[in-house]
Amino acid sequence: MIDIKLIREQKELVKENIKKKFQEEKLPLVDEVYELDEKWRDSRKKADELRSEKNKLAKEIGRMMSEGKKEEAEATKEKVKKMNEEITTLEQEEISLENEIKTRMMVIPQIMDPSVPIGKDDKENVEIEKFGEPIVPAYEIPYHADILESINGLDKESAGRTSGNGFYYLLGDGARLHSAMLAYARDFMIDAGFTYAIPPFMIRSDVVTGVMSFAEMDAMMYKIEGEDLYLIGTSEHSMIGRFKDQIVKEEELPITLTSYSPCFRKEVGSHGIEERGLYRVHQFEKEEMIVICKPEESMDWYNKMWKLTVDFFRSLNVPVRTLECCSGDLADLKVKSCDVEAWSPRQQKYFEVGSCSTLGDAQARRLGIRIKTKEGNILAHTLNNTVCATPRGLIAFLENNYQEDGSIFIPEALRPYMGGKEVIKP
Repeated sequence: MIDIKLIREQKELVKENIKKKFQEEKLPLVDEVYELDEKWRDSRKKADELRSEKNKLAKEIGRMMSEGKKEEAEATKEKVKKMNEEITTLEQEEISLENEIKTRMMVIPQIMDPSVPIGKDDKENVEIEKFGEPIVPAYEIPYHADILESINGLDKESAGRTSGNGFYYLLGDGARLHSAMLAYARDFMIDAGFTYAIPPFMIRSDVVTGVMSFAEMDAMMYKIEGEDLYLIGTSEHSMIGRFKDQIVKEEELPITLTSYSPCFRKEVGSHGIEERGLYRVHQFEKEEMIVICKPEESMDWYNKMWKLTVDFFRSLNVPVRTLECCSGDLADLKVKSCDVEAWSPRQQKYFEVGSCSTLGDAQARRLGIRIKTKEGNILAHTLNNTVCATPRGLIAFLENNYQEDGSIFIPEALRPYMGGKEVIKP
């Protein structure tokens, strides 16, 4: 959510930002907020003037009573009573206008960083840099579900009976690889100086709307029936929510956290749920990183964070690239975002395994996360990034470490988490 001062003072800047995101249908909201805000300020001014006048008259009533001017005092009391009624009406009008303004402000997108490339959708995202050689071996790389089945590591048929499409059983070395990657990701981030956390896996609606847009919420979140609780789609939601309505001391920043959680997503949309594989599923597990910092440090942290994900995957023999999200592919609360994509030797193309974003003060404004400085309280900046989400990260690992004889090579970094195994044989 943007600062309303931008609409008061730089209305055209806000409109231009909306146009760059190809959301012209939201343009009328800017003028609506501007007009509603003027009415709100007018109501508040009138109410303040009436309160000031009422306080003066209250003192006058005391003087009149002490001077024995009872009739004048009663007439003034009647005047004060009418003022109170008018103040109440104005206060109710203020609340109504505040709600109207907030409803519109919640869907007006955050101002993007000037470096964000302009484009309509993800087809116009821009490659930034490649890390590692995207090799296509001379032998065939099977579909990841087939690789897992070759080591008795996957059972989707049973999951279909117990839970439906979009769920899975991982078994044996398949399950162990999955857990090993997450354990390694945890220690990788601890070694990078982040504090490890396990958050609540359910959060209230006021936290959900504080960390994401309504459209994202409807498309992603599972709601617990009869409860004001949602299953998290990523641990970022509850990790940022931890600081709701908190004032953080400047000297405590930056706050750098890495968190594990299961993640639950509806995956509503045209892409659908995969029938056989594990690329798009309703539940997965993830190691995440979040940073809360001073505004002037957020872009430095953004660049540090995506590089950590690159280093993580490179240590597992997975070539990756970074892809800058264009304006039309940027979620409304984000200032800047890039995807980390892993190389698929089977498909001979890259696919997304992580996403790094800086949200500026958008989440902090919605949730009331402030920094106590010598000059006064200011809004914090929040960032998040995927370290490793699996099974998608597992898919990248399997394809890039699959050997011609059907075995799976275990890179040195992962061996301590696999009981010292160097290879998994079919």
